[in-house]
Amino acid sequence: MADKKDTQVISFLKDFIAGGVAAAISKTSVAPIERVKLLLQVQHVSKQLTPDKQYKGMIDCFVRIPKEQGFLSFWRGNLANVIRYFPTQALNFAFKDKYKQIFLGGVDKKTQFWRYFAGNLASGGAAGATSLCFVY
Repeated sequence: MADKKDTQVISFLKDFIAGGVAAAISKTSVAPIERVKLLLQVQHVSKQLTPDKQYKGMIDCFVRIPKEQGFLSFWRGNLANVIRYFPTQALNFAFKDKYKQIFLGGVDKKTQFWRYFAGNLASGGAAGATSLCFVY
């Protein structure tokens, strides 16, 4: 009995870590694009950028940022984004597997496609709702 419970806890923790690491990697990989987008959105209200120094577009921003601020500045603010996103996705990934066991127990995806589809949809929604209850 305890062996099965230990296996379930380890499985949950593996899913939790895998979901969190995947979230961190995805946020870190798109951080340069997010930073450029953010700079382009706020440059008009920034008092640090005079109108002649404002970025003219995405390419101009991608070229000037490493020259003016250094290459690593593309990831400025990324840690806060990862810290915010990690627990949400980690819990979502871990709970989805648990809800799949509940909603899809005994369902064959080859012969019961629509039931499998609905159960998978329900498990994703329930996992998302559960993870949001923990995070917010």
